Amino acid sequence: MPLRLSVLDLAPIAPGETASAALAHTVRMAQAADQAGYARVWYAEHHNMRSIASSATSVLIAHVAAHTERIRVGAGGIMLPNHSPLTIAEQFGTLGALHPGRIDLGLGRAPGGDRAVFAALRRSPTDSDRFPDDVAELRDYLAGASRVPGVRAVPSAASAADAVPLYILGSSLFGTQLAAALGLPYAFASHFAPAALHEAVRVYRDTFRPSEALAEPYVIAGVSVFAADDADDAAVQFAASRRFRVRALIPRGPAAREYSDDEVDAFLLSPGGAQIAQMARYTAIGTPDDVREYLEAFAAEARADEVITVHGALGVDDRERSLRLAAPRID
Repeated sequence: MPLRLSVLDLAPIAPGETASAALAHTVRMAQAADQAGYARVWYAEHHNMRSIASSATSVLIAHVAAHTERIRVGAGGIMLPNHSPLTIAEQFGTLGALHPGRIDLGLGRAPGGDRAVFAALRRSPTDSDRFPDDVAELRDYLAGASRVPGVRAVPSAASAADAVPLYILGSSLFGTQLAAALGLPYAFASHFAPAALHEAVRVYRDTFRPSEALAEPYVIAGVSVFAADDADDAAVQFAASRRFRVRALIPRGPAAREYSDDEVDAFLLSPGGAQIAQMARYTAIGTPDDVREYLEAFAAEARADEVITVHGALGVDDRERSLRLAAPRID
């Protein structure tokens, strides 16, 4: 069976680029993914990050779905502690009614920001403690039911045509256990948090309870991808992307200076940079054949039913080229 591939697009805003241009590039990437045969394209909720344009995730999903034809479009994910379950049910029920059979809803427990963001959203860090109950409440709303007497989500996405499937996202065992207990598909963020991947998948598969939504466990795992016609070019794109992210993590002050490429590379080899370097453990780099071989081996090793690819080149043309070169093979 051909490997099932999808795309996670971080909707990046490049230095000096406007948000409008970045969002236009995001639509262009989704259209390329649609044409190339990817199963789905997802966007993640982030707040207070100048380099990411997906904070209003449901709005972006609506726009992308309106500019694509076949591909599923969804959240990977909505950070549920930032919202009431009813609000998200209404948003995604509306999306399901507008784009029947094409909307996904991945749910995360992380805040998608820091304490200042929580305060600005009028939320509290303790809201994460309610995540399992909030997921169950949201699931009922989308099914046309309710745990709150007298309250219904309209539209509910309750019919088979406009149903919105739920996915639990995670980078630790917490999300694994919840997805297994609720009988929902599970997506692991191994593209930036690789450490617990194998243990999480093992626990999920061993403890999965079938549900009306899903009869058997289903795992999606993330991989960063840098595909190019030339392997050396792909390696250069990977190195530039990693250096860019390292520089973004270095604290900036009044006397801050720009660090050279050699200094950044040396830092990544040091004990202090090892954790950042480890985040890129699962990265496919090279020609289309190199990338395909890597993704197939990764899926087998991780016991993943689907691989969601994150194309991390800094230039939009390079990202789109990578997406097309790594596209699913249609036999």
